[in-house]
Amino acid sequence: MSFGRKRGGSYNEIIMAAENYELTSDEIKQLDEIGLLVLENFASPELLAELRARIGELFAELGDQAGSEFKQEPDTDRLANLVNYGEVFERAIAQPKLLAAVEHVLGSEFKLSSLNARSARPNTIWTQPLHCDTGALPDERGNKVCNIVWMLDDFTELNGATRYVPGTHKAGKLPQDALADVSAPHPEEKLLTGKAGTLAVFNAHLWHGGTANRSEKPRLALHSFYCRRDQPQQQYQKRLLSEEVQRLLNADLRWLLALDDSLNDKLSSQFSGRSGFMK
Repeated sequence: MSFGRKRGGSYNEIIMAAENYELTSDEIKQLDEIGLLVLENFASPELLAELRARIGELFAELGDQAGSEFKQEPDTDRLANLVNYGEVFERAIAQPKLLAAVEHVLGSEFKLSSLNARSARPNTIWTQPLHCDTGALPDERGNKVCNIVWMLDDFTELNGATRYVPGTHKAGKLPQDALADVSAPHPEEKLLTGKAGTLAVFNAHLWHGGTANRSEKPRLALHSFYCRRDQPQQQYQKRLLSEEVQRLLNADLRWLLALDDSLNDKLSSQFSGRSGFMK
């Protein structure tokens, strides 16, 4: 793969050279009709261990400042701006199969919007309200946002797994405009469960939210969030990434992060920071 440091090649060349990157007809159907695609056993045990270890280090190093580049959430530990914190995160955002899924949702003109870790604390009652990421709805050009949830722990019925309402990416409404109580259970909601190493690709217009972690252990996930290139990044990468990190990135990652994109500079310098539910 050419996504990485000090290597070349174009996005299309990377995708075409990768093995088993293409979506199957069933995977396309899941994304189109349900708004969610589950990829079991996607992350290798080695990559899973590397991601968990680095995230654990960052929580310890950053302490109360963890996630301060973005926003805080009740009963939850968060990290933001993760591309700034290690090459393993660069690899995570540029997995060819995932980029192919993002392209199916958003079209070929997309970029990374943010890369966050979220750890739901144990023995808590906080449930995320149903939301669409960044509060966005599709427009005449189509979908604006796509989110990928990396299960770094098992997602179970007890430990804060994500709930979602199938098909609501086509509702044309935000849940807060359609429901009396976005924190209440929805009669049609499903729970996203799976083993560590599983990934879920969300059309992020799908109504979804994390549930309360009623277990005795924290539940960890990585969220790689993408948007169309005519939308502001949730976290303005050019402003947040250190000069050293930016200097080491090759052209492909710079494209994915929109570091040399004047339109992104205009949009993200004014409108970054949006969340679907966090103030």
